[in-house]
Amino acid sequence: VSAQKPLGCWSVKHGQIITCPVVCNFETQEYIAVHDDKVLRIWKNKDINLDKVFKATLSADVYRIHSLPNGGPVVLFKGGGVRTLDVLLEAPQQEIENVISDEVIKWSEAFMEGQQPVLIFATEKDGDFFVYIQKLKMNSLHKYKLEQQELSKPLSFTAYIKNKIITLLCLYSNDSVYKVLIPLQQNTEEEEQILSKSLLLNLSVSGSVLKGTSFVVLDKDHIAVLGRLAASGEESKECLTIWNTKFQTLQTSKELPLGTSGQLWCYEEKFFFTHGKVLTVIMYKCETSSLAAAVGKLKDSQTPDVSSFVNWNTLGDKELVVSFESQQSVALKPESKMTLRSKRTIVAKVQPDTLSVGQLLLSLKDASTTVLEDELRQLMSKAQMPDLQATIGCVVTALINRCKQNPKYYPRNFLQQIVQTRDLSYSLCPDLMAVALEKKDMYLLQICLQQFPDIPEEITYTCLKVFLSISEAYLQRIDVNLESVICYIDIECNDKEVKTEILENGFNAELEQDVWDTKIPKKTHLMADGEFCPVGPQKAALLNAVLHSAYSETFLLPHLKNLPAQQAVLFLRYLYYLYVKCSEKINTTLPGIRAPTINQIMDWMCLLLDAHFTVMVMLPEAKELLSSLHKFVRAQVRFYSELNKIEGSLRELQRLHQQKDFQTYSIEVLELI
Repeated sequence: VSAQKPLGCWSVKHGQIITCPVVCNFETQEYIAVHDDKVLRIWKNKDINLDKVFKATLSADVYRIHSLPNGGPVVLFKGGGVRTLDVLLEAPQQEIENVISDEVIKWSEAFMEGQQPVLIFATEKDGDFFVYIQKLKMNSLHKYKLEQQELSKPLSFTAYIKNKIITLLCLYSNDSVYKVLIPLQQNTEEEEQILSKSLLLNLSVSGSVLKGTSFVVLDKDHIAVLGRLAASGEESKECLTIWNTKFQTLQTSKELPLGTSGQLWCYEEKFFFTHGKVLTVIMYKCETSSLAAAVGKLKDSQTPDVSSFVNWNTLGDKELVVSFESQQSVALKPESKMTLRSKRTIVAKVQPDTLSVGQLLLSLKDASTTVLEDELRQLMSKAQMPDLQATIGCVVTALINRCKQNPKYYPRNFLQQIVQTRDLSYSLCPDLMAVALEKKDMYLLQICLQQFPDIPEEITYTCLKVFLSISEAYLQRIDVNLESVICYIDIECNDKEVKTEILENGFNAELEQDVWDTKIPKKTHLMADGEFCPVGPQKAALLNAVLHSAYSETFLLPHLKNLPAQQAVLFLRYLYYLYVKCSEKINTTLPGIRAPTINQIMDWMCLLLDAHFTVMVMLPEAKELLSSLHKFVRAQVRFYSELNKIEGSLRELQRLHQQKDFQTYSIEVLELI
């Protein structure tokens, strides 16, 4: 999934239909599939044609195969019969008992309780729902009937097992989640017991209701629900939501504008679901549930401005993989709004030491700028792990909210200090870079690009476009960190001239006006072969930050195609300049802190050419650049080709040199043939 490439693909014949999900046998590393309800297929990675792999025709229709890491595959038949795969393969045509008569299986799951495989499945008949618990080794089957819910029925199930108790969660059509506890130890011989349920969560907040279609359990305090958000008077929208069942709050949400299949899977701390025509993978990590996680999400009739759901704005039309981290209890994008509801008088009446993070932030809504920043600084200094990151995320969110409410307010130095000194990520404060772009805070954007590991490609592209379009004259008036360029571009503070250092191979610095920026004249350095650095040091440092940011080519390429042609040529000129500078060094490494690597430069050059090759071929001003780039690359290919020819001789010389014991002085003549 991370590399976004297929590792294997197998097909059944035309007319055959795969009738249950394929699973992997963890013990044998084999795949198991069922087509046309009864035909079992087993194969390995090296197998190509399914027609030539193991085949067994069974005597009954299969509903689902469950693969347990230490218990082997378990086969559940549509009639309720259960067999382990090993037992089934001993006699594929063995008779399978029908234990559920006219009932229809709606859902099933398998667990390991110690060394004991346990299977649970739910069935439906005439509006009544039943639950079966099958212990395979003990060959015991218990049947239960779910307590009926007036005017609603279960739509989806999920379950987990802990301390010999199965916790069954049911998503009902009345937009609620109910919990049912089923002990594994049963002393009664009753044929059918009634299972009572308790309300776990109402899927509604601030007048909006989530019509869930599927859900999964994340931990004891959190569940993820996929469904449609229905608000009064508005069109419903599909969303992935995370709920805190302990505090009865919506933790975070993501709108899915391209639609889903209604199915949600969870495996090894990753969500899997379809978004449009592609697979989306979302990584998450649960932390200890705390009240701070619920700040801004508690139901309050006096706060109609509470945001029900927040649009993360990260899923694109062709996005395949999305990974983002947690602000609070669940490692998903945090809310971009936090409702601060308390009165200013609370600040004076209640001491900060007695307040939780959420309460303190609520109390600072109307505080003055000085009081707000002082309190937030104290809050960060007192925060302890593991809540430190969550606290800092809340602090940044509070500052950003103040910026949105008061356009004249922008704590530039405070925000820069937080980002520089704290271990943050984009997902902890998703609105930070958007506000920085609005305020043209180039220094903060530079720091974010260098330090945030999870910046969406759309934001990276926006930063690149802004950096390329902004004038050199403006950049010379602002602070930018020049550590990444100062070692290969010298700066004279008196007149802001840009020069290149004297190099071993005779390159020297000369100044020439940049032909690409006719509005803002700027001085650039001319290299011996005629190629000049097309940008000043400030812009170069900002572009280097973009080169350092992590990205996925699949997601960045569509945005990069929208880059104006003149800016694309300018960026390619700068990349070519860096490429030449790297090649001047024996180790192809630019000096300086956070200077771009040769791999980063090459990857961005290839990406830019992929996005704009046709345009560049048509542009007269790009013709000479492409020609020079082609000649330079060709010369390097020839050079390394010649080096490859003598690689064997050089290694032999090295071996001979290591074998001989040279005295203080010696002259040795070696002939290369």
